[in-house]
Amino acid sequence: MLEKIFESGLWGSRFMVLMAVIFGLIGAVALFIVASFDIYDTAKLVINTYVNHHHPEHFHELVVGGIIGAVDLYLIGVVMLLFSFGLYELFISDIDAAREDTTRENKILSIHSLDQLKDKISKVIVMVLVVGFFKKVGLASYQTPLELLYLALSITAVAVGLYFLSKVGHHH
Repeated sequence: MLEKIFESGLWGSRFMVLMAVIFGLIGAVALFIVASFDIYDTAKLVINTYVNHHHPEHFHELVVGGIIGAVDLYLIGVVMLLFSFGLYELFISDIDAAREDTTRENKILSIHSLDQLKDKISKVIVMVLVVGFFKKVGLASYQTPLELLYLALSITAVAVGLYFLSKVGHHH
């Protein structure tokens, strides 16, 4: 009898995951809003610059930096979405609306294990890091040939890493 009560309580505790799901979604929405305002601000800067014939220093870097930064935030927002969907599907129940929507194959949401969820999230996180890296690279200034060599090597390292990342996870 006691075992039955305990087990049903234990099984019910999986609904704690709902907190992670809900706040994950709130986080995703917040990130998407912030990123959208960043792009809006960048667009405003561009329009002002050309309307008033100003050419601020590092104008291109500012524009690229602003937009890449927003892409970064969108990617992290996507991580939060995947995280929320994945946890919900794993712990609570399949998302029926996704199953019924046959217009697209729902490859994004087909998460059947924690490993798959981890896989998807880690890939997006690596993309976030790569994007952040390129944002830094774009805003830095290079004086010596050696610095340019380091830049070339670091870009090569990132490219190699991405190549191997794309190879992983296609074998099953």
